[in-house]
Amino acid sequence: MEFDTSTVIRDLCIITIFAKAFGLLARKCKVPDVAGEIIAGLILGPSVLNLVQNSDYLSAMAEIGVIMLMFSSGLSTNLRQLKKTGLKSTMIALFGVFVPLIFGTVIYVAFFGTAGIGSDKFYKAIFTGTILTATSVSITAQTLKDLGKIKDEVATTVLSAAIIDDVIGILVLTLVIGFKDPEVQPLIVLLKTVLFFVFAAGMGYIIFRLFKLFDKKYPHTRRIPILGLALAFGMSYIADAVFGVADITGAFCAGVILCSLKDSDYINRKMDVNSYMIFGPVFFCSIGLKTDLTQIDTSIIVFSLAFVFVGMLAKVIGCGFISKMMKYSNRDSLKIGVGMMTRGEIALIVAQKGLAFGMLNPAFFTSVILLIVISSVLTPIFLKILYKDKKPETVST
Repeated sequence: MEFDTSTVIRDLCIITIFAKAFGLLARKCKVPDVAGEIIAGLILGPSVLNLVQNSDYLSAMAEIGVIMLMFSSGLSTNLRQLKKTGLKSTMIALFGVFVPLIFGTVIYVAFFGTAGIGSDKFYKAIFTGTILTATSVSITAQTLKDLGKIKDEVATTVLSAAIIDDVIGILVLTLVIGFKDPEVQPLIVLLKTVLFFVFAAGMGYIIFRLFKLFDKKYPHTRRIPILGLALAFGMSYIADAVFGVADITGAFCAGVILCSLKDSDYINRKMDVNSYMIFGPVFFCSIGLKTDLTQIDTSIIVFSLAFVFVGMLAKVIGCGFISKMMKYSNRDSLKIGVGMMTRGEIALIVAQKGLAFGMLNPAFFTSVILLIVISSVLTPIFLKILYKDKKPETVST
């Protein structure tokens, strides 16, 4: 991998400035920072200014950024909360993955057709559905917090279901990528995936006990997050090189292993500094750099609009329906469905993996970006409407 050092330094300078500026602008517009960072990449890339090219070095840094994001996501997992909500959250998460997966697959087939099971188009259709399985409830959580409802049963259910949703979504991604290789048999893919999770559970228990002892002896010291990051990289390597599972699955599992540690929040804050400062912006900007808007035609624009509509509707239908079956009221079921509607970093990570494995056209990143921005804007509006107290009815005399 050859690269010119001065060019790389220049590109990193430009990316850092643009990503920060557009991230702040996005925040002012009440949408996630990542949307602004992606737009920064679009402007810097071939679509507009063509100032920065997506080099091998930037791609490698972006991959590190993905691993750190997934490690952080795993660290944010609350196992106690998962146990508290139990069956309800699990069922909501399952339907929150299954329905969008089906809807996404169907809409791809409706627009672009399929050449039958096992064909390249078939896997692209399945992958389109896989992108829609992810949920990002950071916007939902902040909205519920602002409304003073963050501790009610609906909020707890949504937050727990979103965590389980991500775990299932990563598993689906792992299987779809494994099935894509024509030389790999489905049963082998399933076996390797199961074996990896068995390995992660067994080794995870041992590693957690060691980290717990280490954390007790050296509490709140920088060596803890350093070893945590090493674990994330190690698990990512083992997942990919030994079991043939997506490296981000390993990073996520590493986070889950350490999420119950006393200093898990401290580790997460240290990871966030590195991710926020450099690796995160490079990853999100690289998505914009890989997207060439000049390739977009009318069919992709129409598909993007349909993709956004179906993506949001599928979560509301899937999560809302099963919530109703779990004895929630109509209004609370709708709250849960709307709360699970937002998409964020996980959807982008899944899309990026699809691009790397040839399962996604770069032009379709526009669809994913639109879904993130529109769902992030609409979800708080809908939740505020749903949580608004009904006016008492007046009785005429």
